[in-house]
Amino acid sequence: MKSSAADTTPQLLIGEKEIAQRIEEMARQIAADLGESFVMVIVLKGAFVFGADLLRALGRARAQPRVEFLGLSSYGLERRTSGDVVPWTPIPIVKGERVLVVEDILDSGLTVTYAMEMLRQAGALDVKLCALLDKPAGRRTPVNGDYVGFSIPPRFIVGYGIDWAERWRELPNIAAVD
Repeated sequence: MKSSAADTTPQLLIGEKEIAQRIEEMARQIAADLGESFVMVIVLKGAFVFGADLLRALGRARAQPRVEFLGLSSYGLERRTSGDVVPWTPIPIVKGERVLVVEDILDSGLTVTYAMEMLRQAGALDVKLCALLDKPAGRRTPVNGDYVGFSIPPRFIVGYGIDWAERWRELPNIAAVD
């Protein structure tokens, strides 16, 4: 019998303190590399919590990025990507700008590859990728993060803004559901 999000108990993988500490480290590196001014494009919905915490950490690291959002989906209500990336927001204006794409999880690579190509076509000078989580075992396209929080095993992840069928986003940590 197939399990659902409603009858599943998430198993803790990465705690709140670990996440907060790693975000501070990443923000210092990003600020050192990109400087004070760049465009931070947060991929919705999954990266909104990470993006907000990263923005505040970047401020503490003396960076002041402009924030934009890009809505893309390839999962829908499923636990596997459909393989088709569907944009549901307009492409941010990034012509002539350095861009940092902020993604929750780098898994198949399809969504983020699509996002980065869209932003390059929109005239971005440079596009870097920041992902809280990297799941290399799931990769279907050759893409790597410039800034990665944690490498994780091939499990389905929820929490810290990441959902399964719109559940579990509110968890303050990263958990697995099997």
